[in-house]
Amino acid sequence: MLSSKFVRTFVYIDNQAKIFVTVIAMIFILVGCTGYAPQMPPPSTLQNKIITDTGRQKKNNQDNNKSDRKLRLIRGYISQEPLLKDRTDHQDNIDSTWLALTKFTPQSLNDLIINPDEVVLQGWLDLTRLYHDRQQYENRLKIEIENWQTLYPHHPAAKELPTPLKRKVAFVQASITKIALLLPLSGSTKIFGEAIKQGFFAAQSESLSIPIPDSDQANLDNLNTEEKPIIASELSVTQPLSSLIKVYDTKKQSISSLLIQAQQDGATLVIGPLLKPEVAQLSKIPTTLNILALNQTEKNESHPNICYFSLSPTDEARDAAHHLWQRKMRKPLLIIPRGNFGDRITKAFIQEWQKIGGGSVLQQRFGSVDELKKAINFDQTKPFNNAMPLSTELQLSRTAESRGAQRGIPATIASNYVDAVYIVAKPEEIILIKSMIDMINESSAKPALFASSRSNQANINYDNRLEMEGVQFSEIPLIAGSNPSLMKQAEAKYDNDYSLIRLYAMGMDAWVLAQYFDEIRQIPSFQLSGMTGHLSVTSDCVINRKLPWLQYYQGEFIPVKNGEEL
Repeated sequence: MLSSKFVRTFVYIDNQAKIFVTVIAMIFILVGCTGYAPQMPPPSTLQNKIITDTGRQKKNNQDNNKSDRKLRLIRGYISQEPLLKDRTDHQDNIDSTWLALTKFTPQSLNDLIINPDEVVLQGWLDLTRLYHDRQQYENRLKIEIENWQTLYPHHPAAKELPTPLKRKVAFVQASITKIALLLPLSGSTKIFGEAIKQGFFAAQSESLSIPIPDSDQANLDNLNTEEKPIIASELSVTQPLSSLIKVYDTKKQSISSLLIQAQQDGATLVIGPLLKPEVAQLSKIPTTLNILALNQTEKNESHPNICYFSLSPTDEARDAAHHLWQRKMRKPLLIIPRGNFGDRITKAFIQEWQKIGGGSVLQQRFGSVDELKKAINFDQTKPFNNAMPLSTELQLSRTAESRGAQRGIPATIASNYVDAVYIVAKPEEIILIKSMIDMINESSAKPALFASSRSNQANINYDNRLEMEGVQFSEIPLIAGSNPSLMKQAEAKYDNDYSLIRLYAMGMDAWVLAQYFDEIRQIPSFQLSGMTGHLSVTSDCVINRKLPWLQYYQGEFIPVKNGEEL
């Protein structure tokens, strides 16, 4: 039971604000914020520093141990290769070696230390590195593999490439004579369609010309989608632009009519539509056209000719679950908005969390900024003297499903702890939430704070960035700094609207994915490093993306080191 000295109302405020503060306070007072990792301390200098968790040496040792185990396995395959007589056995051994090598990340490959006389192993590592660097550019990959074979003429893989690599090099792309680009180009969603279209054409023509949108800051909440990127500067197009791409306005005709029209116009691949209701119609329309939809429904139906590519906030939540797990967090608290948007985020995070081995997840909902401001004025200096009942909307849930069977804080919570908080909020909201958590935990070890890209906008001033000290957040590579010159132009032309910049990057990625549509469907291991994340594909042809993470430090943000998958 909670002692009476911990629960009391200090000032008269709206009931919702009072409840929010009480719930947050009860969580952190009861659990004491003890866990595997407190809020991570900043590095001593910015230059050449990468953020690491508390327990850095322990993690490095674990990473080294994992790398050593993988290397021992690979050395075993190499040592048995000369003993194999059957050609099939040789190929199986080469394929097994390659499979083990592809489990190394590019960074872990660079960190490996091997003996000078391990020529065969060095050859394998060089082959794996060039594959990571050039896998999205088939022509370049083929040329560099041939150069590698010249450098290592007696290497086992020089005579017989690993089977997945053979398929990739030998893969023949379908001849795309015409692409139909289906986007909303009129009405209230025109600004979104225009941003994607410009990104698509910029990637196709290698032009960085970005038009100024005819609207103020875009609100993507109404679009039901969220970010994605990729750039194709090394792709060459021999056909004139006008003969390759035709754009159709989804606001002027139905999707079924547009698909018929596109096929009559000679299109072999459709990019779009963008809006979720239109994407939902695709499964009901009989067509032989290949389609790369630019959104996805809650439950995508698998079709041999349809792939799904979106900037879904639920994808970002799933990626966040992996990020927290990799950083040894085991008792997360979600702080998310009320309503359907928050429900979808919660469900996606919890399902992914439990899929990778996590347990129950605590939740806390919040409402308007005004409610948060009232909550932040709640007097935190005096002890509570009365237990406060939780409202239905603000209950903590420890169930796997979003809000299906919510209940108040159970007595058993006192034996648990919160080591991480994942917040999905806008900048003005997350600043208030962080302030509240800081006050509650003034003399305690603080949990690590994580946020979605929703918290990152260009108009956050220096003082507000200082208030966000220590918070980690995910963001697309273009905005995170993968291409500074392109980002600088995008910021200028789009008036620093990150929502439109994300859609512009999505258009660039859509162009590259269009060039590899057949490969996406046929090669399960297909991956691309793009402007919206590291892209991979599921068995249902849904494009997933893994995002880089950044952390606020002294009014700026710096990259967070991504650990290997545990």
